[in-house]
Amino acid sequence: MRALLVKYKSVIRFIVTFLVVYGVMTTGYNFYLNGSDGSKFYPDYLTNLVAEQTKALLNGFGYETKVLPHPNEPSMKIVINGKYVARVIEGCNAISIIILFISFIVAFAGRWKSTLFYCLAGSILIYAFNLIRIVILSVGLYHYPWRQEIMHTVIFPMLIYGVVFLLWMVWVNRFSKTIKSNA
Repeated sequence: MRALLVKYKSVIRFIVTFLVVYGVMTTGYNFYLNGSDGSKFYPDYLTNLVAEQTKALLNGFGYETKVLPHPNEPSMKIVINGKYVARVIEGCNAISIIILFISFIVAFAGRWKSTLFYCLAGSILIYAFNLIRIVILSVGLYHYPWRQEIMHTVIFPMLIYGVVFLLWMVWVNRFSKTIKSNA
């Protein structure tokens, strides 16, 4: 048993680090969500921010867009040219994806400065890409509502998770000291 632990020490360290970071960040995020009273920003600040930024981008592209609180659930409705096309829920704000991204990067840590910088830069990139994803999805739903299922459940999740995967691969192959030390 000891020989197996020694042999797979780096794998075990990765798994434990990943799970601890993911658990701590997810727990912290859940405390944030449960502590958000929704009085100023509905349903929570980050989801509200994503909805408002989506509105600003859509308006910038010439679509008359409004964002309204959903009356029956904690979400924001996106209305383009008077047509309700989508809703922004907590899962649309990319925070869960960013937590997953950061957990992996920390588990495959490089030097602390490069790890911190990559986590920050990657998080900003994921957030921005997610925002663009929501804008394109909203326009797609406005023009092609019958394609909702494939756009929302296949194409756009594949794109956002594909970006995260590419960022992970760049990290592992270019910056992580774990791979270099085992090579």
